[in-house]
Amino acid sequence: MGTTVAEIAHLKKSFGKNEVLKDINLRIEKGENLVIFGKSGSGKSVTIKCLVGLVEPDEGAVTVLGKTVADLEEDELNTLRKKVGFLFQSAALYDSMTVRENLEFPLRNLKSKNKEETETLVREALKNVGLEEAIDKMPSELSGGMRKRVGLARTLILKPEIMLYDEPTTGLDPITSKEISKLILEVQKKYNTSSIIITHDVECARITSNRMIIIKDGSVFAEGTFKELSESKDEWVRSFFE
Repeated sequence: MGTTVAEIAHLKKSFGKNEVLKDINLRIEKGENLVIFGKSGSGKSVTIKCLVGLVEPDEGAVTVLGKTVADLEEDELNTLRKKVGFLFQSAALYDSMTVRENLEFPLRNLKSKNKEETETLVREALKNVGLEEAIDKMPSELSGGMRKRVGLARTLILKPEIMLYDEPTTGLDPITSKEISKLILEVQKKYNTSSIIITHDVECARITSNRMIIIKDGSVFAEGTFKELSESKDEWVRSFFE
């Protein structure tokens, strides 16, 4: 077994009377891509928000890079979050900033970086997602797939150890979706990141996953490789792949 970089044990979370997570258990190893499947509202996003302390669980333990998240003070939590990259559905770029300024934004607290170093990091991050030529464009001038790539470049600029992708291919056409999925693989190889990928996209799961889990009724219902789960004897599990 490799090194476990994050682990969730017996996680429970309710919002009012709505019990979203009943008993979630998962771990992710160094350099592994873990895909989470599940119907809408099954608690996939809540699970990764608990992982970085954006949502506080009612019960259970969350450990990330050797730290117990619940025990961390605010500044310690912020330090930990710098090692975890997020790519949200919207890719949430600042519309009033150029691509360059968007990428410089996460570096603003690193006083050690001078102008040349910042420029090098920005260009390297854009090169990694194949968008060097877009450096001075505004987000409004970019296609959905390009915005997603810039969002990924901005996340990668801090060289995170863990990447969290929330529906990375939603709203993209099949060709662009495939490009983004392949990019996730390239990031994994180049940076040896460990990634959790929440997706409904079967093709994205096939391309990116080393291992998959499927959440049902607030618990992990099935776990295995893409091949194992797509050939499962359980009809409900198989239905995700049809």
